[in-house]
Amino acid sequence: MHKITIRLSGLFIVLFSFIATAQKVSSKIIDSISKEPIPYANIIFKKGGTISNEEGKFTFLFGKNIEATDSLMISCIGYETIKKPLTQFTDSVIFMIPKTNKLREVILTNKDYTAKEIIKKVQENITKNYNFDLTKKRLFFRESSHQNFVKKDYKLKKSTIKELNKGLLDSVLQSVPTTNSYYTEILCDLYGNFSKEKQKIEMIKASELYDKNNEIGMTAFEEKFEKIINQNVKKDSYFKIKSGIFAQKINSEEMIGEKIDSTDAEAYKKTVADQKKREAERKTNFSKYRKNALSGIMKDLFFQEKTKLNFIRKSGKYNFEIIDFAYVGNDATYVIKFAPKGSADYKGTLYVNMSDFAILRADYENVKLVKNFKLLGISFSIFRSKGKMIFSKNNTDMYNLQYLEKEEASRFGIRRPLKIIEKNKNVKGRRKQNELSLKLDVAMTNAQKFEVVFFDTNAISASTFDSFKEKNTVSATYMPAYNPDFWKGYNIMEPNQAIKDYTVIE
Repeated sequence: MHKITIRLSGLFIVLFSFIATAQKVSSKIIDSISKEPIPYANIIFKKGGTISNEEGKFTFLFGKNIEATDSLMISCIGYETIKKPLTQFTDSVIFMIPKTNKLREVILTNKDYTAKEIIKKVQENITKNYNFDLTKKRLFFRESSHQNFVKKDYKLKKSTIKELNKGLLDSVLQSVPTTNSYYTEILCDLYGNFSKEKQKIEMIKASELYDKNNEIGMTAFEEKFEKIINQNVKKDSYFKIKSGIFAQKINSEEMIGEKIDSTDAEAYKKTVADQKKREAERKTNFSKYRKNALSGIMKDLFFQEKTKLNFIRKSGKYNFEIIDFAYVGNDATYVIKFAPKGSADYKGTLYVNMSDFAILRADYENVKLVKNFKLLGISFSIFRSKGKMIFSKNNTDMYNLQYLEKEEASRFGIRRPLKIIEKNKNVKGRRKQNELSLKLDVAMTNAQKFEVVFFDTNAISASTFDSFKEKNTVSATYMPAYNPDFWKGYNIMEPNQAIKDYTVIE
């Protein structure tokens, strides 16, 4: 009896210690056989959850109302689901066991659908399976952008302003970085549905990670350029910019900006007021831009009416083939490959629930250039467009977004002549005053990746949506290097190693 009492006391101490100290689980999910990381695994706790990143890593905060007997569930396509008490998640590595596929026996007891029949069932059940109602979604949104100049060439043909010479133009090209990376992360609540007109955002916290030195370099050049223009251009001049057959007229104020006399008290007050207004607008515009970016991604969900990812809405353009059967968590699914018949753009894989014909996961990638424009020396192409969308069922038997990823890469090029001509109608004789003529040969690539994790989704009424007012006074905090403490106390998607290693070289 005494021994049992000691053991029970020890257990209570362990449980109490866990409740008092456990705030999060932070681990890496690994395949138990291959020892490879498992990306995009679902981590579910009560009504909330998260997802492992591309390196198999995740961190999840539990909040205050937890008990030691609460369980955490981890599931992924093709693996045995893990469900056990929080007290047992103490290791920095979690091994998942590949699941033996016994689903073919299940299929024999059901109707043997063809791939085409399954896709038709998916179409018929879209409105029943997916949640189109008004909701409040807590989400984390990360955008990664990488620019790379693959060509920065020019040939100076003529310049009548001696300061606007090859040396200055070379310094311009040098001030523009060959490579540039930008990361932004936000945590927010998104009110509404999938319609752009029915969306409102409430920013909670945001960060921007990039090199401000690039801005400083361009600012220094702009100041130098403005000084040269002020010294050489007449006050009432205007400029004509020509590129081949195209021409555009702008006045000198648009070229160099409006000057303000710092000795004028009223002008100074106006300047200060304008700066405050611009700062407020910057905060608002940051939120608006993030909301627009989210809207832009969600408008291409496969069930949207006007989606570019039309493999379900316009399934006649694609061939479908059942290639396997797999479990997604505890749900048995058909694994269906799709590829274009002719002019369609995408191929990919769908995981379709056998019981209700909901697509639980869709992976896609382009098979040809999504866009390809070439005209008069200007070119633009989107050569990579890929992504994935993952859905999970809520307590009302409707599916909500859990994870959304979109990756796009493009190339932009200019190979054209360019002339900037100063003209002045008040000067006697010839109106033409100065001229800068050169031939450009510039090309750059841009790669963007969007990742959105939805932690929880709750239904709201129309009156709640209508009464909510956007008050976006939260602006992004600038960081020259990744700071893991910035998101301390918040659930986010774990950053990959590239983000963790990013730092600005002073």
